[in-house]
Amino acid sequence: MTTKPTPTLTAVESTVPADPFDLDALRLSQDFVEEAGVKRLITEIPVRKPSRHDFFRVHPDPAYQANFLMVNLKEEQEFYLVTQNLAKVLAGETVRKTIYTAINRQGVTFLWPVTLPMPDGKDLAWWRSEREAAELAKVKWVRIKANMSLGANEILEATGIVTIPEWPELSFQEMLRIAFRKLIIDRPDHPIIDRLNGRS
Repeated sequence: MTTKPTPTLTAVESTVPADPFDLDALRLSQDFVEEAGVKRLITEIPVRKPSRHDFFRVHPDPAYQANFLMVNLKEEQEFYLVTQNLAKVLAGETVRKTIYTAINRQGVTFLWPVTLPMPDGKDLAWWRSEREAAELAKVKWVRIKANMSLGANEILEATGIVTIPEWPELSFQEMLRIAFRKLIIDRPDHPIIDRLNGRS
């Protein structure tokens, strides 16, 4: 008489999570954007001074800065680029600025207009300290804040930040095109010229 083998039970691992709301199964991974093959497009580039609370860097490549003639509407906090052929039309209304390409710790790229010395050599400590901060920011994370008693900007260096900024894959010209697409004075009948001449 043969003895029948005792049947054995094979454990089958369940593919269904014990809890459908398990956070590890639901949470979006930090590299999801890279995994999905999505590229973030830059459609806005602010034109402004760095925030007094933000550490920032300046692009070290000289190709990412240049000198321009600009109109600064202080009430609106807006900067307009001025084409060279309109320099005489706007005589007395323009300022000479170096535009630097900068980025903050949140990865926001912005263009920073910094005032150049006047043609007669006049140079305020406010302007000079901004230029000094821009040059230092090419190699270090810094932030600036106005010191009214000093009559200039204080420059603060971050000693504990070692990350390298990730610059967007855009040329300086492309950045200017995005940032100033509605902020360029390029014709004699531009509304800003009419406004400055009291015609609007």
